[in-house]
Amino acid sequence: MPYVNIRVAGKLTAEQKQQIATELTDTLERVANKPKSYTYISFDELPEENWAVAGKLLTNGD
Repeated sequence: MPYVNIRVAGKLTAEQKQQIATELTDTLERVANKPKSYTYISFDELPEENWAVAGKLLTNGD
């Protein structure tokens, strides 16, 4: 059973989550032959202050 965990900085709308879930589930069914009913997806939305890239917090705006 596929389990997909998506971590993003900031928030996604319900519509965005639905579209991502639909497209990933369809892709796993098409490419990996995994039934849609076996695919689990979770979303972790983290504040931008909890993410750093190249040593800089995303909230720094640099």
